[in-house]
Amino acid sequence: MTLIPQPIMVNGATHSAQTFRMLVRDLARGNEGITQGDDLKVTQRTTPGGGVSISDGSGVVRGRANTFQGSYAVCNIGVDNSVNIAATSGTGRSDMVILRVEDPEYEGVLNPATDAIAYFQVISGVSSSATAIPDGRTGIPLARIDIPSSTSTITNAMITDLRKVANPRRDRTLYTQSPASMSSQIGGTSGSYSYFSTAAGWTIAVPDWATTAKIRLDIAGFRLTAGAIFGDLRATFGASLSMQPVVIDDNQGTGTRRIVGIAADTLTIPSAYRSTSQLLRAQFAGFSGNAGTVSVDSSSTLIADVEFFEAPR
Repeated sequence: MTLIPQPIMVNGATHSAQTFRMLVRDLARGNEGITQGDDLKVTQRTTPGGGVSISDGSGVVRGRANTFQGSYAVCNIGVDNSVNIAATSGTGRSDMVILRVEDPEYEGVLNPATDAIAYFQVISGVSSSATAIPDGRTGIPLARIDIPSSTSTITNAMITDLRKVANPRRDRTLYTQSPASMSSQIGGTSGSYSYFSTAAGWTIAVPDWATTAKIRLDIAGFRLTAGAIFGDLRATFGASLSMQPVVIDDNQGTGTRRIVGIAADTLTIPSAYRSTSQLLRAQFAGFSGNAGTVSVDSSSTLIADVEFFEAPR
């Protein structure tokens, strides 16, 4: 094959379907999968029965029949309830639901003028651990249905989500804060968490597509005084999420000293957080054996590194 002499878009030129498919491939950066996290999700029917529902949405399917086949832009408008799953007899079975593209330019005998060359397909009898289409046909996997023996009704408990976002979004921002004055000193031994009174935290906008967030909290110039410190540093995000605490274990006597405290975690974003703003704020708790207090002041800097990620949901 030689160089295609008419690049998209050139006035007066004729462009083949393959040229447009190569454009889709390039724009998708060679990736395939669903477009957004809630696209093409497979669930039980509203009234569970012998099949599944597939939500609306779009995606990209990479052609596998030819090296330069390109990629297909596919779209499902509305919920599709037509995908049936055969009942099992005395033995359980795993089926895979895929979005299949069968282009007669490369395979099959379908007529694009009258036939659906993009369709939902059930591959019956796949491995119970399968996550990819077993025979390499052109398509993207959506779900695996693990059906017990003697079962004709499909429920969500049987469905394993296999979708991948073709080009998942991510958004990373670095936040800083320097208290203007010393906070109340946090100590105690009860394990009760307290916020630093002069470190108000950061109100962070959560993207409508976010499913997880990786958060790193650094406190430089973290002030320790009055005795040996034994406790936990963490941050809360919104009303329901808290980071994995990190132990601060200091045996440096009673003098005032400063350290760098670091905590990090990956948090699953609840659906109620999306398209809202949530407060991220540092906390400390003293535990049994703690003899001192901690605080932040005008010589401290708090840093939050927050990165949101998109995944199927």
